[in-house]
Amino acid sequence: MITSMCGLICTDCIAFPGECRGCLAVEGMPYWTMDVTSNGICPLYDCAVHQKGYHLCGECPGLPCQMFIGLKDPTISDAEHQKLLKKRVANLRKLEKGNNNQ
Repeated sequence: MITSMCGLICTDCIAFPGECRGCLAVEGMPYWTMDVTSNGICPLYDCAVHQKGYHLCGECPGLPCQMFIGLKDPTISDAEHQKLLKKRVANLRKLEKGNNNQ
């Protein structure tokens, strides 16, 4: 299982590993970013890694921030988005807990 820096499970995605090897492997530039950003970098990756020096969003004490909440897959409903947000935060908290126990 490969988890992205924002808590999505890369290996659950239909684009993995073909179109996308995961945001960590492609340094925040998965295939979809060219459609939604001017610089081709996921805004969550850019914030966490480039601006704050974190490896994952889960390291940020502000999780879930407005950017995290606002970045929504346009193909899912608001209810699905809310459910997915909770799951992603839980994934990140679990990763952080595991990293802190090492």
